[in-house]
Amino acid sequence: MGSRILIGNSFPLSLIRRRVVIVPCGLEELRRLLAEREIVSFWGHRNTLEAVKQCLGYDLTPRVDRPALTLSAAGLPVYEGEVFGDCWVLSPDYREGFRPAIGVEVTPGEILDWQCLHLTF
Repeated sequence: MGSRILIGNSFPLSLIRRRVVIVPCGLEELRRLLAEREIVSFWGHRNTLEAVKQCLGYDLTPRVDRPALTLSAAGLPVYEGEVFGDCWVLSPDYREGFRPAIGVEVTPGEILDWQCLHLTF
């Protein structure tokens, strides 16, 4: 497992097959890591890419459409053939009652804040 940072907008619970520790983290900690390490993005919701770019200052557009994680034999996340021991998830907190339409770009004004989670396997 290398020094690259795996980040997405969600992590499928169906892929958790071993103990995982999930810790809420601040955006500043994530920004610091993004500045220090190479980013590997499996961001799945295109409609929030511009908003997250404005929030973090980094483009999290994945290299492929509809990226998918798999698992190693040890139950660790694998993306593009690389095994990761941890993963970062950044999800928007929307205003109450708001649910984005499929395929419609979300404006930063519709996002109240961001929830950052660090998953360690």
